[in-house]
Amino acid sequence: MEIRQVVGSLVCTHRVAGLGHWDLRLLQDTKGKHYVATDPVDARPGDWVFVVSGSAARYAMGDAGILTDLTIGGIIDRWEEERAAAVEPTAFGAARAA
Repeated sequence: MEIRQVVGSLVCTHRVAGLGHWDLRLLQDTKGKHYVATDPVDARPGDWVFVVSGSAARYAMGDAGILTDLTIGGIIDRWEEERAAAVEPTAFGAARAA
């Protein structure tokens, strides 16, 4: 699973039958690379989401026969990032380590 941000929706009136009528979203990673994912959770532009890929993406859609390799698994309400190793320890952290 990876974290992406929804940057838009794709409207495709003509598509292969294996995609059904599922919503498609345009996602972007933190480096600016774009991805297309099926969206069973109704994510909106600006939402941060986690995605599943490969065969897990098809199962996440509830249909192992759907033609997708990237599916939005959920909308992230919040997350806490781990501190980078290069960050100086706080006074509390330094005192605690002593």
